[in-house]
Amino acid sequence: MRQPIIAGNWKMNKTLTESVEFVNALAPRIAPFSGVERVVCPTFIALPAVADALRGTDIKVGAQDVHWQEKGAYTSEIAPNMLQGLAEYVIIGHSEVRAYLNETDERVNLKTKAALKAGLKPIIAVGESDTQREAGETETVVTRQIRAALDGISAEDMAQIVIAYEPIWAIGTGKNATGETANEVIGGMIRPTLAALYGDQVASATRIQYGGSVNADNMAEYMTLPDIDGALVGGASLRLDDFTKLIEIAAQVKGV
Repeated sequence: MRQPIIAGNWKMNKTLTESVEFVNALAPRIAPFSGVERVVCPTFIALPAVADALRGTDIKVGAQDVHWQEKGAYTSEIAPNMLQGLAEYVIIGHSEVRAYLNETDERVNLKTKAALKAGLKPIIAVGESDTQREAGETETVVTRQIRAALDGISAEDMAQIVIAYEPIWAIGTGKNATGETANEVIGGMIRPTLAALYGDQVASATRIQYGGSVNADNMAEYMTLPDIDGALVGGASLRLDDFTKLIEIAAQVKGV
C-alpha cells in the first residue's frame, strides 16, 4: 500500500514568527496521524526556523522551488545544496511558477535532476488550464509534462518522487475537480504514462496527489479513490483546524 502524503504549500504567506508559531501549534495536533506522511512547505525566509521547530518530530519540511545550478550568478534563486539539512521535499513545476515565472518543462526536468542529486525528494506538479480542459487537451498536456519532467530519470529515482496533479483551473479558484475526474486523470493518464516509461511496478508504487481547492468538505471524496494518494494543499494548509482536519480525514479514509 502506498503511504498517503499530505503537503501544505504555504505560497507567499506567513511571516517568520507566524510560521514558527503555526508549526509549534500544528505538530502536537497531527502527531496521532503518523500513518500519513505530513509535509509543510513554508517560504524560504522561514525555512530554517520551521525546520528547527520541527526537528525531532516526524513532520517533514519542503521547499517551494529550487534552482538547478549548485551556485552562480542567479540573483534571488536557491541552490539544491542550500536546502540540505533544512528540507526533505521540494515542489517543482507548480502552475504558479510555470505561469508567473515562465517555468518550462525543460527547467522542471533540470530542477528534478538537481534535486535528486542533492538528496531532495521532488513533488512534481502537473496540470492543464481551463482552456486546455475545454479543448479536450488534458491528456495531451499532462502526459507531455510528465514525460518531459522525467526525461533521463531512472526507475530507481522514481522511489523518491511524488507527482501532484493540480489542474490550473482549480488552484485558488474555489473550483475543484470531482473525485471521479481527478482519479480518471491520475489513474487513467498519469499512471499509464509512468507504466509506459518504467513498467507497471513503478507506476503502481509512485504516489500521486491531487491539488486544487482541497478542503474538509471534499477531502474524503478524493481519499476514497484508489489512485489518489494524498493532496497538495494551498489555502487550507494555512489554517490550523483545516489542515489538521484534512490529515485526519486522510488517515481515517485510507485506514492508516
